[in-house]
Amino acid sequence: MHGHGYPPQQPPTRRPSSGTLTGLRVLFVALTLLSCGFLSWAALLRLAAVTRRTLDWSLMAGAVVLNGCMVAFILNIPEDEPELTDQQAVVLLGWMLCSVAGTIAYYLYAEIRHYAPGGGLAPSPYAGYLPPAAPPVTSTPGYAYPPAPARTSTPLPPPARTPVPPSAHPATPQRMDQVRAELDELSDYLRKEGGGR
Repeated sequence: MHGHGYPPQQPPTRRPSSGTLTGLRVLFVALTLLSCGFLSWAALLRLAAVTRRTLDWSLMAGAVVLNGCMVAFILNIPEDEPELTDQQAVVLLGWMLCSVAGTIAYYLYAEIRHYAPGGGLAPSPYAGYLPPAAPPVTSTPGYAYPPAPARTSTPLPPPARTPVPPSAHPATPQRMDQVRAELDELSDYLRKEGGGR
């Protein structure tokens, strides 16, 4: 009675066109690939802004931290060595591959699922389990109806089909004749109205 009332409702957001979505996906995947994973956080930032899920924000923050650690690792390589050691090269290459592959795979999976019809909440046909069958109901005689006799499940033979001789001209149903007559009347009426066209 004395409150501020309900908060204002946000208008529902429209789904962008499929061309726009495809263009953005290509852009962010290319950005991640061409930067060797250093800008992988950008794709995750867009995903987090679109889905507004805590998991996506956490993954984006994790990508920023890991990219910062990798930059620190690169900056701590001594400059007097002309080439990277094998261990340093394996660490850098492994980080780049994991960063690029993981970011692209999760970004595409989550965004496609987010924009899927129904918001990606379609149930899986294999999810869940079947509840156990209920035990058969046995009734005790009392004030209600007497128990029904138990049915036996004996298969019934299929009904015998008698061949129908094909006729030369199938009989036209009455409804078709009526529709045909109405169409003829309509065409006569239109001819009179149309004049000499």
